[in-house]
Amino acid sequence: MSQRQVLQVFEQYQKARTQFVQMVAELATRPQNIETLQNAGVMSLLRPLLLDVVPTIQQTAALALGRLANYNDDLAEAVVKGDILPQLVYSLAEQNRFYKKAAAFVLRAVGKHSPQLAQAIVDCGALDTLVICLEDFDPGVKEAAAWALGYIARHNAELSQAVVDAGAVPLLVLCIQEPEIALKRIAASALSDISKHSPELAQTVVDAGAIAHLAQMILNPDAKLKRQVLSALSQVAKHSVDLAEMVVEAEIFPVVLTCLKDKDEYVKKNASTLIREIAKHTPELSQLIVNAGGVAAVIDCIGSCRGNIRLPGIMMLGYVAAHSENLAMAVIISKGVPQLSVCLSEEPEDHIKAAAAWALGQIGRHTPEHARAVAVTNTLPVLLSLYMSTESSEDLQVKSKKAIKNILQKCTYLPALEPFLYDAPPNILKHVVGQFSKVLPHDSKARRLFVTSGGLKKVQEIKAEPGSLLQEYINSINNCYPEEIVRYYSPGYSDTLLQRVDSYQPLIN
Repeated sequence: MSQRQVLQVFEQYQKARTQFVQMVAELATRPQNIETLQNAGVMSLLRPLLLDVVPTIQQTAALALGRLANYNDDLAEAVVKGDILPQLVYSLAEQNRFYKKAAAFVLRAVGKHSPQLAQAIVDCGALDTLVICLEDFDPGVKEAAAWALGYIARHNAELSQAVVDAGAVPLLVLCIQEPEIALKRIAASALSDISKHSPELAQTVVDAGAIAHLAQMILNPDAKLKRQVLSALSQVAKHSVDLAEMVVEAEIFPVVLTCLKDKDEYVKKNASTLIREIAKHTPELSQLIVNAGGVAAVIDCIGSCRGNIRLPGIMMLGYVAAHSENLAMAVIISKGVPQLSVCLSEEPEDHIKAAAAWALGQIGRHTPEHARAVAVTNTLPVLLSLYMSTESSEDLQVKSKKAIKNILQKCTYLPALEPFLYDAPPNILKHVVGQFSKVLPHDSKARRLFVTSGGLKKVQEIKAEPGSLLQEYINSINNCYPEEIVRYYSPGYSDTLLQRVDSYQPLIN
């Protein structure tokens, strides 16, 4: 065989390998092909091509593996069991930028599925190599490495700590300062994934100087970047008062409120989440948000969106109102109660209704004035129907019941209470009658109205255990009226009168 023929054989072999990896990479983009590829043993065929002498074949083989591993955890597990990870890690340090991106993609695709698969990546020594890639000259390599590190860190505190220990955080902070938007997004996302697990991990991100740089990007025109920036700040702020104060000190107010009007729904949601995570800690932080116009802005935001986008804003109002009478009044003055009532009535999801019920309970529980502000929106009957409905989730029933009790125990607005005399179950009725027993002794107009509306008659029909708290409340109400009035409205009184008629002997002249 001539030299030319030998070269032709090698060329054909190279061409066949190239065609094979390209075809597999292409087929792996379509879910309907995955099972067939898996059954054909494609993993074991791709593995030796990762060490091919031709760089493009190496890169395309890695890309194909990444696409397969990305599809489900069985294929990701096959990458681990096929002893492919050590090869990838070795090549990640040695090869060109195209291969590094492809190799990092495989590591990300494997690590995303479960803590166990992410741990396999850590165990094969990939973190140190990925961190080195964060210093690469090519932004695409940095981005691929940051993505892989974020996917590993997001599972739990131990994996996140491993990423921190490898030295990733300071380099991720440098990455958010790079000009490339895609790199900024992924680095901010990775910092968010690291921060979320514990105060200590969040503190590591703070100590690396991340907050100031993240805060500067809140007004960036790129919506996807804003989502990640707001998420990262939320994950830091949620853990403690000190961390929340550090986020506030980066002068995010009133700038962050503009995000509540953003066209992107998830920017709105993440901005509401950030404000919620700050508000929940202390009355002082909530007051700062009120002073910046944050409560009114969140209420407007809730009115402009639907579903889960509303949820953090609803909870934020509940947290603010829970802290003090004055803060709850700030929510009322900003017209938060009607907006929460709308959410309670129109949202189809029980968990959103439950949050609205909880928030309304936090507003109404402080004073009669607060309770009245909730009661006049006709919210109490809605809460009662949600509590009584067999279709409501257990959480919604519990939250509705608690909200009703919170509001009723302060409510002195009798027109809102009276329907409960007819509809409420015994455990709620006790609180309703209790409120009437507090108000009627001091209000002559209310006493008269209570008789003419049929309320007094209804109270006489209630069967209470002798000596019970409910019986005491009924006695207190009865003591507000002349004895003959109470007798007149008592069950069976008309029969007693008729008996007297029957037994009465008329005087005959």
